[in-house]
Amino acid sequence: MKDKISIYADLTTALADLEIISDRNQVTKLSLDYYHFSPILQAQLEDKRGELVILPTSEAEIIRVVKACVSHNIPLTIRGAGTGNYGQCIPLQGGVILDLSKMNRIKWIKAGSACVEPGVKMAAFDKQARTSGWELRMAPSTYRTATIGGFVAGGSVGMGSINYGQISDRGNLRSVRLITMEAKPQILELQGDEVQKVIHGYGTTGIITELEIALAPTYPWQELIVVFDDFLNAAKFGQALSNSNGIVKKLVSIHSTPIPSYFKSLQAHLPSNKHCALLMISEYDLESCRDLVSEFGGSITYSKTAAEAAKSTSLLEFCWNHTTLHARSVDPSFTYLQTFYFSIAKVEQMYEHFGDEIAIHLEFLKSGGSVIPAGLQLFKFTTPQRLQEIIDFHETNGAFVADPHKYTIEDGGNKQIDPEKVAFKHKVDPHGLLNPGKMRGFVINQAAQ
Repeated sequence: MKDKISIYADLTTALADLEIISDRNQVTKLSLDYYHFSPILQAQLEDKRGELVILPTSEAEIIRVVKACVSHNIPLTIRGAGTGNYGQCIPLQGGVILDLSKMNRIKWIKAGSACVEPGVKMAAFDKQARTSGWELRMAPSTYRTATIGGFVAGGSVGMGSINYGQISDRGNLRSVRLITMEAKPQILELQGDEVQKVIHGYGTTGIITELEIALAPTYPWQELIVVFDDFLNAAKFGQALSNSNGIVKKLVSIHSTPIPSYFKSLQAHLPSNKHCALLMISEYDLESCRDLVSEFGGSITYSKTAAEAAKSTSLLEFCWNHTTLHARSVDPSFTYLQTFYFSIAKVEQMYEHFGDEIAIHLEFLKSGGSVIPAGLQLFKFTTPQRLQEIIDFHETNGAFVADPHKYTIEDGGNKQIDPEKVAFKHKVDPHGLLNPGKMRGFVINQAAQ
């Protein structure tokens, strides 16, 4: 039996005409994501590395890589831009990192939809799509660098989710083309509800090579900062704005103190000891929004038209999980949770119970036909036991936590094994070589056979 060095030498020789990175510093960089937001994941994943990184430019090249990896029983982990926080693209068992960033063609854009390769960056896509009056339905705070394929495989929500919910909601992803991890790779096309088999699958259920995504009409997005003396008033304002059907919006993000103090470049607009709302609304609805701000006792301290906002750092970069990034730049002991509160009453309960221990950060998104508050609340990590106590209190009292301190699909999501996704993985990845260890249900299923 050949040793590992010989196996990877053979692989490199067979694929010598492809772009392969073997430099250890580069391989380390491309083996990781933002898992360090979680001290639990940092301890579990900090030594996980791939052996090689390969950057294909076509399906034909991917098929060659797949054949070579299967023949040598080498794990393969797919990577977009590596902007995830759950360790989605970190290889637990080494092997090859398949970086799809060079598969970045926009194949077509038409009214309401587009077809792209997985490595297309989201901001670059929007720049082109907006010339025809359309844009992405949703995008994370890593919008400038994140890829569309990476968001589909490893993300879930972001700006625009206030209108369109999660990427997994029916209709947001129209179709997917993928390559199977077999000795004789197949090219499959999934349509309609079948795409659920790859959404938020961490690349365990096939290698995505093409996606058809639904688009939203574009608006000139006015960016606003509103400050409040009282956090619960700010939260109630966020819910009221989210419920205002006549005001077109893209982002409603609420931050309790001391979170605004971590936004260093915005300090001129954030008076001390104030809570804030960061907003993106249609320029056409600015006056209606002003009336709502007045009704809830807020003060607008920052207002930029879409043209003005395009010349500065977007407020998006202080929202969703960029909020955590800014907090950790001040104090690396900060960590976070991802919580569905479902109601302002639940937000109030948690705010009063935890007091200064937790700084609440809300993002509003559509769920089940209604817009609800979700949290990426911040607190300083002390012990794993205290972290679990905080999670347990939320869930015992009716708030659902998608645990960002777990690296498996199920435990970091709805905590349930999806039998259809597990069955699909057995079909497309019979040897379990795609990002092994990330789908808990697949491991359990294998052990039972």
